[in-house]
Amino acid sequence: MTKKPVVIGVAGGTGSGKTTVARELYQQFIEKSILMIEQDAYYKDQSHKTMDERIKTNYDHPLAFDNDLLIEHLEQLLIYQTIEKPIYDYSNHTRAKESVYVKPKDVIILEGILILEDKRLRDLMDIKLFVDTDADIRIIRRLVRDIEERGRTLESVIEQYTSIVRPMHLQFIEPTKRYADIIIPEGGQNRVAIDLMVTKIRTILEEKEIL
Repeated sequence: MTKKPVVIGVAGGTGSGKTTVARELYQQFIEKSILMIEQDAYYKDQSHKTMDERIKTNYDHPLAFDNDLLIEHLEQLLIYQTIEKPIYDYSNHTRAKESVYVKPKDVIILEGILILEDKRLRDLMDIKLFVDTDADIRIIRRLVRDIEERGRTLESVIEQYTSIVRPMHLQFIEPTKRYADIIIPEGGQNRVAIDLMVTKIRTILEEKEIL
C-alpha cells in the first residue's frame, strides 16, 4: 500500500442519510488521520448574480457545483497539501467570503448527492458508497432540515421537491448507484454496513501507520 491518502465517497439522494453515515464514520476516528469534505461546500459562487437570480438556482443539478475546484482540492490533499475549503452561505445563496483551512489526512471522506455523477471525481475515489433510502423517508427528512436549519416554509420545500428535487434525483442521482462499490440501504439506520466500513477504515489507518 502506498502512502497516498484513501478517498471514500459517500453518495445518495437528499435526505437519504448519507451525511449521517459519513459523519458516523468520521466520528469513529476523529482522533486519527481522517477528514471529511462536503460537496455542498463547493456550490458555485453566485456573488455576481442578483438575489432573484440566486434564488432560482437548481441546487440538485450537476452544474450547480464547482467540481473543478473540488477536484483541484482533492488532488492537493492527495499529495498532502493544505487547502482552503469554501463555505457556502445558504441565506445569501452564494459562497461566503470566509474559508476553512483543511490539513491533509490519510483518509478522506467525500460526501454529497452528486459525487458519483462526475467521472473525474469517481476516478479519485478508492471506495464508493451509495446510501439508498425510500423516497418518503427522504422527503420527510428534507422537510425537517430545510424548515429547521435553512428557514424555509413548508409550502416552499414541497414545491421545490416536486418541481426540482424529485426530477433531478431520478435523472442524475439515482443512475449513479451503478457506480457504487457498496449500496447501503436505510442510511444511518444500517448499523451492519456502518460497522463494516468502520472495520475497513481501521485497517486502512493501521496499515498506513506501519508505512
